[in-house]
Amino acid sequence: MKIYALGIDLGKTVFHLVGLDANGQVVIRKRCSRTQLLTFTANVQAQLIGMEACSGAHFLGRALRAQGHDVRLMPAQYVKPYVQTNKSDYIDAEAIAEAVQWPRMRFVPIKTEEQLDLQALHRVRERWVMRRTAVVNQVRSLLLERGLTVPKGRRHLNQALPRILEDAELPLSGSFRVLLAQLKLELEQLAARIEQMDAVIEQEARENEACQRLTTIPGVGPVTATALIAAIGNGSAFGKGRDLSTWMGIVPGEYTTGGKQKLLGISKRGNKYLRRLFVQGARSVLQQRDKQAPGLSLWLAQLLACKHQNVVVVALANKMVRIAWAVLCKNESYRAPVLAVST
Repeated sequence: MKIYALGIDLGKTVFHLVGLDANGQVVIRKRCSRTQLLTFTANVQAQLIGMEACSGAHFLGRALRAQGHDVRLMPAQYVKPYVQTNKSDYIDAEAIAEAVQWPRMRFVPIKTEEQLDLQALHRVRERWVMRRTAVVNQVRSLLLERGLTVPKGRRHLNQALPRILEDAELPLSGSFRVLLAQLKLELEQLAARIEQMDAVIEQEARENEACQRLTTIPGVGPVTATALIAAIGNGSAFGKGRDLSTWMGIVPGEYTTGGKQKLLGISKRGNKYLRRLFVQGARSVLQQRDKQAPGLSLWLAQLLACKHQNVVVVALANKMVRIAWAVLCKNESYRAPVLAVST
């Protein structure tokens, strides 16, 4: 039995496999556990093995590559068009086996353990940041119901909350004061956790040479640099910087029909966490544009003369992403733009 393409539909404990020959005919249909899967693939020859890029796919991809297989991960949305009938695990596995053979399929690079570690750091940190923001908003809303207004921003709440708890003349019940004290404690604990995670991320950035080169780009700090490394590695999966910008969703969306091109706002596709980090970094650079290199400062001034500030921020974020790709993929250091000398 010769298998040309093997599609694996991943699960937590149960996996479904469908193998196709060179003519696209199903030659194997199998259901197995995780241990049985690795035992089966160790004794089978398949030219291609395809899986959807989901939880656990990177670990299994590395295990299959260690067995000598050509393993390729695909975004789930690109596999869905190959599902021709109703959904089942075997039908999904067959669609994966068909999709992996498409020459123009876009594949997801298998992440290393170091990349997964960085990705885990960022995901946990982001959850804590979101939780802290939720607690801040909840405290402000609870105080507003008691007639106490606190301006927006975590800094203002941190300053006002101790004074509110210490002011005995405020008409607050004892149970509500206990609640505020517990929420204040939760905010302090979350802040301590985030600070500790930031210290870990900064340490990882100092020990990574690629991160050191990335942090020389204006608006790119240790958090953004490590997040980019965790997501794309050395950037070799992208042929050019625009491809990375497109994947990150900071290029114009397009709706063209009848030969009439219509460009929309940014597509906002792909990795929204990275997109947010680069946009925030670009906004900070724009606020300090007078302190940037002359070439970059002039470019920003020219854009601000004819475009809205938010448009300029996104344009700068797009430029930063392309620069980051060049720094990573070409293994070069960042070179600040210079002013053109008129003759």
